[in-house]
Amino acid sequence: MGDIAERLAEIVGPDRVAAGDAVSEDYGHDEALTAQARRPDVVVHPTTTNEVAEILALADAEGVPVTARGSGTGLSGACIPSAGGIVVSFERMNQILEIDTENHAAVVQPGVTLHQLDAVTAGHDLVYTVFPGESSASLGGNVATNAGGMRAVKYGVTRHQVLGLEAVLASGEVIRTGGKFVKATSGYDLTQLIVGSEGTLALVTEATLKLHPRPAHAATVLAPFATLGEVAAAVPRIVDSGVGPLILEYIDLLTMAAATASVGLDLGIPAEIKDAALAYLVVVLENTHLDRLEADTERLAELVLELGAMEAYVLPPGAATQLIEAREKAFWVAKAAGANDIVDVVIPRASIPDYLGRVADLATETGSWIAGCGHAGDGNVHLSVFQGDPEVCDRVLHGLFALGLSFGGAISGEHGIGTEKRKYFLELEDPAKVALMRRIKAAFDPNGILNPGTIFDEPGPLRPDRHLP
Repeated sequence: MGDIAERLAEIVGPDRVAAGDAVSEDYGHDEALTAQARRPDVVVHPTTTNEVAEILALADAEGVPVTARGSGTGLSGACIPSAGGIVVSFERMNQILEIDTENHAAVVQPGVTLHQLDAVTAGHDLVYTVFPGESSASLGGNVATNAGGMRAVKYGVTRHQVLGLEAVLASGEVIRTGGKFVKATSGYDLTQLIVGSEGTLALVTEATLKLHPRPAHAATVLAPFATLGEVAAAVPRIVDSGVGPLILEYIDLLTMAAATASVGLDLGIPAEIKDAALAYLVVVLENTHLDRLEADTERLAELVLELGAMEAYVLPPGAATQLIEAREKAFWVAKAAGANDIVDVVIPRASIPDYLGRVADLATETGSWIAGCGHAGDGNVHLSVFQGDPEVCDRVLHGLFALGLSFGGAISGEHGIGTEKRKYFLELEDPAKVALMRRIKAAFDPNGILNPGTIFDEPGPLRPDRHLP
């Protein structure tokens, strides 16, 4: 074992360091479809903030790149390690440190999973409201990518739920930001700067999260439409209606058929409607009072019919749960079907009809198949691209991202830039903004050891003379 691995073992103990062939290949990839896996030279498993601080101080002094890793469920390649680098795995920093019922806050270590936190908060009739579709995802990873999910239309994304952080800078310095309060005007908001930075500014070792009362009742309405344009046009009206949807999703015909088949779900939709529907809206409502929920559900059903829906189905609880699970599995269904890439462009929700029309034109022009679904309530469009020619696929992706920006949107709504969207981000984003981001990166991480190659250009070796085992 080389000197770096030996020195890491002095910090955390030899049983929490793996090097060379002892490193599992699982640490070399995430779930991005296009990313090239790379097994790290060394994996270290800290259990305390002090250990993380010592690890980073060592890496910074030696010019060794560091990549943080949670559950590895990301979709942009952001936790794929750099050559000659260290992976800091937060698997063993997985404690829920506090559930504060008075302040409606949870304090967690980065390795805590969404499933783990949800099980504990349920016992207090509270809920952490970010559900990005994969309950095995870690809170540290969610903070790093500013994860979203279907409930963002009501509660917002991760950055709206993070009250404060403990984080370790590349130098090994430990900072605390925010706290158990919801407003502050005391200098720059470092919490929000670190959220979504994909491990390029600091490593989060503790997060203080906002909790909400957990409503006891929910209802799901499924509305088939003859066109995707009608679905998209209905979304602002539903948001304006005051029913306060928890989930407001659109699913196109092909994605609905594949997703429901993947979980063996038959929604009982008559054949004549199924054959005529090209898209569906899925709307979930919640309330603490059953009578109010029933009234809102009735109003919603009437509204979608007024907006052109072919029918409005209030699903039984079991079918509703299966449908949401099927929607959450859309990525895996697309992957199994051979999708070449999946994007998560976000645009103003009122622009969805026009955007999707341009996407259809792009698919025709390039001979591609582009299917999708998305968080219609917040304008986050998820598209699966089927195009086997790499050059044409590159053109399609560039077109999808450029179109999104032309509508006043952004390249990624929740998956992040990582390594896989880096090229398009650097080509299409405002150069002045990118230059400012680089300067911010340099202020946090002067020697560039934190997740190099994510968001910005892939660097050469930080220290050419440094070789890990």
